Amino acid sequence: MFQQDENTDQGGMSVDNGQMEGTELTSQIDTGPAGPTQAIVPKPGKKGSRAGRVLIYLLVIVGLIIIIGGSLFVIFGDFGALPMDSNKVAVIYVQGIMITGNLPGGFGYATSEEISRSIQDAADDKNVKAIVLRINSPGGTPAAAQEIVSEVKKAQEHKPVVVSMGDVAASAAYYISAPADHIIANPDTMTGSIGVIWVFENRSEYYDEEGVDFYVAKSGDFKDMGANWRGLTDAEKQYSEELVLESYGRFVDEIASGRGLSRSEVKDMADGRIYTGSRAVELGLVDETGNLYDAIDVAAELGGIEGEPTVSYKNKPSLSRILFGSTEGTDIQSESMLRYLFKSNFGWIQA
Repeated sequence: MFQQDENTDQGGMSVDNGQMEGTELTSQIDTGPAGPTQAIVPKPGKKGSRAGRVLIYLLVIVGLIIIIGGSLFVIFGDFGALPMDSNKVAVIYVQGIMITGNLPGGFGYATSEEISRSIQDAADDKNVKAIVLRINSPGGTPAAAQEIVSEVKKAQEHKPVVVSMGDVAASAAYYISAPADHIIANPDTMTGSIGVIWVFENRSEYYDEEGVDFYVAKSGDFKDMGANWRGLTDAEKQYSEELVLESYGRFVDEIASGRGLSRSEVKDMADGRIYTGSRAVELGLVDETGNLYDAIDVAAELGGIEGEPTVSYKNKPSLSRILFGSTEGTDIQSESMLRYLFKSNFGWIQA
């Protein structure tokens, strides 16, 4: 018998500082406490895990591409029609006060340039067989209406144009409706209001009270006509009446031509009053009552479309127009233009 070394445990392992000698480690692997039947399993290599990570990265990238593409389609896409559809009805919105120009973004105004461009696009599209103007407007300027009417007539050389009236389609909004091939309104749509108005403001008493005085150098008697620092002279009042009646005459002629009525028949109901859609049907200003989808069906029939038409919304308010329709700079420019139009000292003619 020999005395066990105090630095060696019963299995023959050196435990000094937790280290094992090379020969002792070999002995333990062969016959040590682990037993001869137990094996040391090596860790798997890293090649498989690396390939897995690459695959995950690729899937993430593909997923992001799908999400971004879907988002762009939601923002900019036209859900109503595919490019190759050959039986389309184009719907063009006229919403708000009609003015000339092309203001970006802002709600409440229907600009003649944007609407005219939409009509031109629909007229040039061979896959569009008919056009529907969806109108929800109290009117605007005669000039804006005339620009839109001009494009409506050009489009009618190639395809029918149908009008669908919403809540209101009055004054200049009826002006652009008159040439259409068919007009549909809701029973309680507010329409009519056929006429022209020119409003002047006289603030001379206010300026007198405030002690504000004006000196005006002008090249002619009518150059400051309508300025709010004085009232109109008798000659100016007569001239303004003549100008309003001239514009009114063109309005009446457009309705008579578009609706197949005589000038006297139009003038009998063109005293500025509002008519409901039902009453307008009785008067011959509207063809029938119905909603937007009735108008689309009529347009499809007039355009020779068999079966269900595909609807393409040309300028429907969308997320892209809300997000990207205007910038700070253009908003300032638009505000200046609107201020000039509506706050002008010379007033503005409305229909």
